[in-house]
Amino acid sequence: MTATQVIRSEWTKIRSVASTVWTLSLAVVVTIALGMLISALSDKGFDSMSERDRLSFDPTYISFAGMSLGQLAMIVFGVLVVSNEYSTGMIRTSLAAVPQRGTFLFSKLAVATGLALAVSMVTSFAAFFLGQAMLGSRQVSIGDPHVLRAVVGGGLYMTLITVFSMGVAAMLRSPMLSLGILMPFFFLISNILGNVDATKKVGRYLPDQAGSRIMRVVTPVADDTPYGPWGGLAIMVLWTAAALAGGYALLRKRDA
Repeated sequence: MTATQVIRSEWTKIRSVASTVWTLSLAVVVTIALGMLISALSDKGFDSMSERDRLSFDPTYISFAGMSLGQLAMIVFGVLVVSNEYSTGMIRTSLAAVPQRGTFLFSKLAVATGLALAVSMVTSFAAFFLGQAMLGSRQVSIGDPHVLRAVVGGGLYMTLITVFSMGVAAMLRSPMLSLGILMPFFFLISNILGNVDATKKVGRYLPDQAGSRIMRVVTPVADDTPYGPWGGLAIMVLWTAAALAGGYALLRKRDA
């Protein structure tokens, strides 16, 4: 099969699975709805904030508060795209049809990444505009300094989370094992390492902690992070590249 035929085949696989629509729809709804809620609550509670919190208040970043849960659905999507064929046994048929394992994997990644990027960008822009509407007089404009970078960065962040999850799933093959590692990693371990004084310097180099810097416009008071927004995204890209390299290496070595 040619690369174009493989890509078409992967697109057919992805769009024919109900979980694809549900997980991506959930990512959109949760990210936007929670972002609007947090933005509205932040607007009402602004006057009661401490002076330190007011100086660190970032209207743009507040709009993306829902991404902490929205990325959960993107992780599930990334894992299922890669590991579903292993759990059903269809991987043997797929590799028999496409014996070039590199072509097989990267065609799957290309289709899923393109879909994740489109959904993530729409979600990021919608979350920003609707979140700002909830902030009233404290809202910012897309044309303000660094705001467009943060909004585009939000879409890139969600996309990279998805691709990183696909790389991990390619290494582990099992959807349950992949989700059993990724969920605690992003929602428990990363938060603990990033908020405990003794481990902050380690936590700031984890993919989600580093990548989320791209969505910030206002630097928090007393923040001593040694990299900026694009530096943080670059760190996340390195994590993602490492996960993909590991997935590809193991796919080449192992039997289906």
